[in-house]
Amino acid sequence: MQWNQFLLFMMGQCCFSDCQLYEYHYIEEDKNWTEAQRYCREKHTDLATVSNMTDMKRLLNISAGNMGEAWIGLYDQTAGKRKWYWSLPGVEFNESETNWASGEALDTGSENCGFIGKNLTWGDYYCDLKLYFLCYDERNASQELYFIKEMKTWLEAQSYCRQNHTDLASGLNQVQLKQLNNAFQSVRMNTFFGPFRDTWRWSDGSSFSFRHWNLQFNFKEFNSGQSVCHDCTS
Repeated sequence: MQWNQFLLFMMGQCCFSDCQLYEYHYIEEDKNWTEAQRYCREKHTDLATVSNMTDMKRLLNISAGNMGEAWIGLYDQTAGKRKWYWSLPGVEFNESETNWASGEALDTGSENCGFIGKNLTWGDYYCDLKLYFLCYDERNASQELYFIKEMKTWLEAQSYCRQNHTDLASGLNQVQLKQLNNAFQSVRMNTFFGPFRDTWRWSDGSSFSFRHWNLQFNFKEFNSGQSVCHDCTS
C-alpha cells in the first residue's frame, strides 16, 4: 500500500490509542515522513497526533522560532475506504443517525463534503465548490446556529467558523429541525455544514476527526523536513 504524507503547516474519535494528553517534541532534523515516523517511534511514542484546536495551538507554541514546516502523524491511506466524520472534534459520526437524502453519501465519486438541502435533508457535494454555510457557536446558548450568507468552499467555511464561532455545525444535537428552520427562515438553499469524509489516518492508530489544512500552502515538492513527535503522558 502506498501512503501519501501530511505536512504540518507552521504558517498558518474513539481511538486505538488510549492516550488522553500528548507531550510534543520538535525535532530539528531533516527527514522524509517515513524516516520521521521511524525516529519518533524509536525515541518517543509516534509522530504527533493533533486532536483539536487546543492541541494545534500547543503544537505551534513548541515550534515557535523554528523556520519552515514539520511532519506530523497524519497520512493519506489512498487505498483505504473513505470514512465520514464531523468537523467538530469529539462528535462521533453515527451512520445510523443521519438524514441523507436518497442516493446520497455513497462511497463513489469525489463529493466528500456534506450540505443541507432546501428540504432540510442532507447531501454530499464537491468540497472545492462554493456554498453558503452553517456555523455552530457553543458560547451562545440563545443562538447556537449561524447561517452565513457568504459563498465559500467547505474548507474556507470551516476556517471561518473556527475563527468566528466554534466550528461548522456538527452532530444531530446541533442541527435539530427547529433550529434549522430558524436558521433557514430567510433563505433556503444548499448549505455546507459539518460532515466530511477522507482517507487520512493518524500514525499512532487514533481515529480523531480533527483536520486543520493550510489553504495556501503547496507541498507537492516537499520531500524532507523537520518533524514533531509526541509522548503519551496519560
